[in-house]
Amino acid sequence: MFILLASAFVYTAYPQLYKDPKASIKDRVEDLLQRMTLEEKVEQLSMTSLADFPKSKSVYGVCESPFIDIKQIAELSAKAKKHARENTRLGIPPIQIGECLHGQLAYGATIFPQAIAQGSTWSPSLIEEMASVIAYEASASGVDQALSPLFDLIKDPRYGRNEECYAEDPYLVGEMGSAFVTGMQGKPEQTLKAIPENKLMCTAKHFAGYSQPIAGINLAPSSLGEREMRSLHLPPFQKVVQKANIYSVMPSYNEVDGMPAHANHFLLTQILRNEWNFQGYVFSDYGGISMLHYFHKTAKDKAEAAQQAITAGVDLEAARPENYAELVHLVQEGKVSEELINQSVRRILTVKFKAGLFEKPYPDIANLKKRVHLPAHVELAQRIAEESIILLQNDNNLLPLNPDKLKSIAVIGPNANQVQYGDYSYTRDNKSGVTVLEGIKQLVGDRMQVHYAKGCDISGLSKEGFAEAVETAQKGDAVVVVLGGTSVILSGIGWGKGPGEQEAGDPFTCGEGYDLTDINPLGVQRELIQALKETGKPVILVLIHGRPWSISWEKENIPAILEAWYPGERGGAAIANILFGKVNPSGRLNVTIPQSVGHIPVSYDYKPSGKGINRKPGTKEKPGRDYVFSSPAPLFPFGYGLSYTSFAYSDMQISKKTFGKESIEVSVNVKNTGQLTGKEVVQLYVNDLVSSTTTPVMSLIRFRKIELKPAESKRISFTIPYQELGLWNARMQYVTEPGLFEFMFAKSAEDIQCREIAEYKGN
Repeated sequence: MFILLASAFVYTAYPQLYKDPKASIKDRVEDLLQRMTLEEKVEQLSMTSLADFPKSKSVYGVCESPFIDIKQIAELSAKAKKHARENTRLGIPPIQIGECLHGQLAYGATIFPQAIAQGSTWSPSLIEEMASVIAYEASASGVDQALSPLFDLIKDPRYGRNEECYAEDPYLVGEMGSAFVTGMQGKPEQTLKAIPENKLMCTAKHFAGYSQPIAGINLAPSSLGEREMRSLHLPPFQKVVQKANIYSVMPSYNEVDGMPAHANHFLLTQILRNEWNFQGYVFSDYGGISMLHYFHKTAKDKAEAAQQAITAGVDLEAARPENYAELVHLVQEGKVSEELINQSVRRILTVKFKAGLFEKPYPDIANLKKRVHLPAHVELAQRIAEESIILLQNDNNLLPLNPDKLKSIAVIGPNANQVQYGDYSYTRDNKSGVTVLEGIKQLVGDRMQVHYAKGCDISGLSKEGFAEAVETAQKGDAVVVVLGGTSVILSGIGWGKGPGEQEAGDPFTCGEGYDLTDINPLGVQRELIQALKETGKPVILVLIHGRPWSISWEKENIPAILEAWYPGERGGAAIANILFGKVNPSGRLNVTIPQSVGHIPVSYDYKPSGKGINRKPGTKEKPGRDYVFSSPAPLFPFGYGLSYTSFAYSDMQISKKTFGKESIEVSVNVKNTGQLTGKEVVQLYVNDLVSSTTTPVMSLIRFRKIELKPAESKRISFTIPYQELGLWNARMQYVTEPGLFEFMFAKSAEDIQCREIAEYKGN
């Protein structure tokens, strides 16, 4: 038949042009849009559960995967999508979304290390590989879009969602998050046209400034000026929008400068659309639009909340059509234009066509096991865990332990024989993964005796288990103490406990909505390790948790400390490999660890005035100023991490000591000066020595993780375009100002190895 479209005749063998996969996406969108009623358009801006979809005559834009077995999800997906495509008036399929932060949130999927652990690998290539695997598994059960990753910065250890974030630094977050998106969606040059097979659309969240709330309380306001927002919190989002071509952006729950993100036209339209040219769609956080009237109090009712959100730039309401159902009446009353509705519908239909949802096969349930939790996927989870673990302390080279020289080892602590995955996991049943105790047993076999005692609960105050723990420690030639926290599984605001979770036991201490006023070890965990130290046995501390802890006492008294975060289902095996030297630790801190809660906020990229002017820090024995009884220095700095080998830096060079509107190359020689093969994270920082608005004393601008054999050297070069040396000036313009720039190669933010200065001439 012939269809008149855009003043041209287009031949199609399909009764409706929008069903023709050979037609252009723009033409398909316009053809479908003009066939839709206002009610059907509004339905496309709404969401429901996958299980509920076939029960309704409505054609929702998005369906949520329930948190159940991955096979059950696939069965529901096939049923819902078949119903939508074959039994509704226009046959519009829904976008099936899924939580995929560190693996699909479904029973049977591979559980990777939590995001904070992913960030401490400093290896974008590993995270890209991981995201590709998650997409491969999740797409097998029908998932089309992941509600991940996060581009929030870790800025306050009290805040429970730190575990979901990559790092405190915007450059590192942008690199890790963009790698995740590239692995999950596909290469940007591909995704400009379509989402490849076995890939998922991604969602960048939470836009923006969410992770720096007042008092560390989730959803609390963030006190951020526009310059700080543009300099720190927006760059990771800009990178993933403009470089990685992300398909969806989720606004944050909180407010900045009096404006809730879901009603913030400046963020969602001026910056995201007008400045960055974002082509995807804006997906509301769950209940975020409703919060405009019952939480933030900027709207008097659901209708006004819907009007504020759609006008600001929120295209789709999740998780239920509580407010956007009012849009039909708002259009009929002339309060919202239908063209505004059309604009959002176009965006959603466009990504549906790009993702191939109208032609995509239904999930292949019979072959699902061939796609999910494969041995290679589990092995990758262990590799990521191994590269994420940070050796914070190793006095007198206590580690690695030699299994041939030890007759016995004691493994003690509340997380020694309990898997901990972090939030947005389906379970933490020990059958789903490897605990530290089990990992050590598997590694040493019958070469030594392994003794175990729990010692105490995670946050309980009982010391009844101390005596058994001390007795157990005395049986070991070395003592591994595994402390930490536990996070809500399934997660989300108001969601309940997961399958198999008992009401009794340890309360959740981390994750979404679980914020703290104290970042010391929880409960009586410090007292436990103090009692174990008194045995005189060599003690190794392993931390399994989701936020930085103030471990000042432990640093002073415990010879070896490992930071493992939440290391995924193979975490116990990975930790054992580090303890016994099968793997050389290569994780580096992606966050500054403060001395105490009173030191918060603390980060490496502070402003010149950020540590006061007196610079005479005090102690309890000798009071001073900035602070009277303490120093503002971190307990452990950003970028820090030890190895079982050593590295030396030399011969730093800058291609041009003066340069104009061009790129310069900065390079250094790195040599393994130890006896073992190891991986080093080469970090390049920059300091704008004089600037019209204040800039940090140093900012990470490049990094690379390299592996070197003993005595091996490599020359590492980074190319820096002049634009990356810019700032937001007094007129809120992004410019690179003429002047001197100091470049620094470092092992951490407080361990500069070499530095050189170059001058930007500006012409």
